[in-house]
Amino acid sequence: MTDPRDSTGSTDSWERARQVLATAAVPPDRLAQVRPLSGGTYNTVEELRLTDGSRYVLKVAPTAPGLRYESRLLIGEAEFCRGAAAAEVPAPQVVAVDGRLLLMTACPGDPWDDSIDAVEQSELRTELGRQVARLHEVTGPGFGYPSGAFGPLAPDWRTAFTTMFDGILDDARHHGARLPRPVGEVAAVARTAYDALDEVTVPRLVHFDLWQGNVLVDRRADGRPRIGGLIDGERMFWGDPLADFVSLALLGDIRKDEAFLGGYRDAGGRAAFDRSARLRLALYRAYLYLIMLVETIPRASGADHDRWLQETVDPELLAALDEIADPAT
Repeated sequence: MTDPRDSTGSTDSWERARQVLATAAVPPDRLAQVRPLSGGTYNTVEELRLTDGSRYVLKVAPTAPGLRYESRLLIGEAEFCRGAAAAEVPAPQVVAVDGRLLLMTACPGDPWDDSIDAVEQSELRTELGRQVARLHEVTGPGFGYPSGAFGPLAPDWRTAFTTMFDGILDDARHHGARLPRPVGEVAAVARTAYDALDEVTVPRLVHFDLWQGNVLVDRRADGRPRIGGLIDGERMFWGDPLADFVSLALLGDIRKDEAFLGGYRDAGGRAAFDRSARLRLALYRAYLYLIMLVETIPRASGADHDRWLQETVDPELLAALDEIADPAT
């Protein structure tokens, strides 16, 4: 008989999966398969299949140091899953978590891709808008990352976000990141918009990584697609729900997404783009694009990816900084 580890994972991953299942009170002898999952850029991700057909997802944090905010990311993902459950939004359910390991149930479906036609796209974007509006009703005990990456949660959003922004700029300096503008200039431009952060007074659940690859689409029996789950919530924080609009329109403009905004507003979400909102949205765009530019250095992503960043992400960071400097544009 062939050992299932020969084709489904190393001995180390197999034994680790058995130990995690045992800790979660799931009989380890029911483990039938360990399969690595692609698409993640930080944690090791594996699908665990049991003999009864049930599926779990195991995430394992790397041992190598990353960016400052990446400390204990899986604590944030567990927090997102609990918040999604409270909001009745489809997402994995936490089975066990200890800081470096997170065991969750698996959601149905596959990452949203180009197989979705235009009509289905509109329907799914509307459904996603409704789900994100429900997520944003979930409130937290303070502002910032629940992992404690920057210390305890802050009492106000300005303190939390400026600490987060300073953190990625410190990472840029530490790793010698190549940015389209010097770090000091980026910091100076961002500071001119910090007063707008004071308008955020309630810490709300923000996923901050809701690009389409983290939205699973499941086909019903009649062939129509539905959202099977929102996944990879490891970058969540408690803050301004407007920040989620950045990854929801990655490298684009959420204001042009009528289907999403229609669903979001129908479910009670507030999506007004006055001057303060535009300034905050530009700050959050700058923050995400800085992360994308800096994280590639410790991860050694390669020349092709670096070229793509320079051609695609650099202009978006510059556009965000320009909008902060002149929010009327």
